[in-house]
Amino acid sequence: MNFPYIPNTKQDEEKMLKTLGLDSVDRLFDDIPESIKLGRRLDLNPPLSEAEVSKAMRHLANKNKSTEELVCFRGAGAYDHAIPSAVHHLISRSEFYTAYTPYQPEISQGTLQAIFEYQTMIANLTDMEVSNASMYDGATATAEAAMLAAGNQKGNTIVISETVNPETREVVKTYLRFNGVEVVEVPMKDGVTDMEAMRDLVNSDTTGVIMQSPNFFGNIEDCTEGVELAHANKALFIMNVDPISLGLLKTPGEYGADIAVGEGQVLGNSLNFGGPYLGFMASTQKQMRKLPGRIVGQTVDLDGKRAFTLTLQAREQHIRREKATSNICSNQALNALAATIYMSLLGKSGLKEVAEQSATKAYYAYNQLIGTGKFRPVYKQPFFREFVLETDIDVDVLNQQLIEKGFLGGYNLSKTYPDQKNRILFCVTEKRTKDEIDCLIKAMEEIKW
Repeated sequence: MNFPYIPNTKQDEEKMLKTLGLDSVDRLFDDIPESIKLGRRLDLNPPLSEAEVSKAMRHLANKNKSTEELVCFRGAGAYDHAIPSAVHHLISRSEFYTAYTPYQPEISQGTLQAIFEYQTMIANLTDMEVSNASMYDGATATAEAAMLAAGNQKGNTIVISETVNPETREVVKTYLRFNGVEVVEVPMKDGVTDMEAMRDLVNSDTTGVIMQSPNFFGNIEDCTEGVELAHANKALFIMNVDPISLGLLKTPGEYGADIAVGEGQVLGNSLNFGGPYLGFMASTQKQMRKLPGRIVGQTVDLDGKRAFTLTLQAREQHIRREKATSNICSNQALNALAATIYMSLLGKSGLKEVAEQSATKAYYAYNQLIGTGKFRPVYKQPFFREFVLETDIDVDVLNQQLIEKGFLGGYNLSKTYPDQKNRILFCVTEKRTKDEIDCLIKAMEEIKW
């Protein structure tokens, strides 16, 4: 069957077939058994004009509801923070959004400077000595850190807490599965890592220990003992953190972590339908040459002027594959630039204010929801901007009713933690107003339970 996906003219098609010595396009597929061929045209609509396609797409799009129409109280790894308009305006400049990875680095001074400033801010934010660039997202950044630990430390096991984002844990397992490294999960207790269980699991075969704070449930973890256990067994401690929370909470550097990783979407990047995002990775200077991706450094040119250069690029596109620390190919530079602009606009005090407002409003919503009598607290741990509540109604049913009232409700925890039935993970960012929270409470009181 002739399916003209490529808009060639009949003359083009005949010329190409003549060159190949064939009499029809179907002959290109002679090697495919007739028994598995469809034998008819695809069940597609007839061709449409541009206006008709636009109308059809608008009709489909209008069936969706986004955070533009719904008041968002959902997080679970992607967060609806306020983004200054200057961020989108600046990253939309053609010299930024058309730029890709700096293959000829010395003539890409603008791109290199943007990456250098990004690295500097991430290092300052995490209180670590060095930062790289090019991480795809928070999950793969965590997996890359685990790979680094497994490849450079003695042992064959990575220990990771069950309170780490479930999707991140799956990515870590996928990465390490094909490298012969075992991933051992530490169970949780009362919404945080069970440190007694961790003491039993971390041993001389452990190459890395991974904890997350705030964890997937929003609870703040004390990583002190995790760091001590890792170092006592000559393993690296990898801390997955939320960068906004570092405006308030103890940093990975203060804990003594070897590597800090996390998801940078919250730093001026939209929800973007789940991606593209950017991961970040920062470490002690001791781990610098083992970091995947690239590191941009500052130097001076022949005239003594400030200049930037790719200092380290330990990825397989630039060095021998067997010596590469990663096969990271993309740059994520535009997303990193958005984060850089966001952090530069807010500054230290602004980032702290965002963190404080998120935490304060989250606690207000937490108390108000419990006050309705329809929710019960689950954990007694301090939290940042997310919290877990239990209710007697099915969470999916509740969320559907909330959508009808203009709210995107919390995350149904039973989707990834089967034992967390009728438990919902709410998220409150600085973007939410007191009126919006009060309207949510009113909607909860109107819903039939």
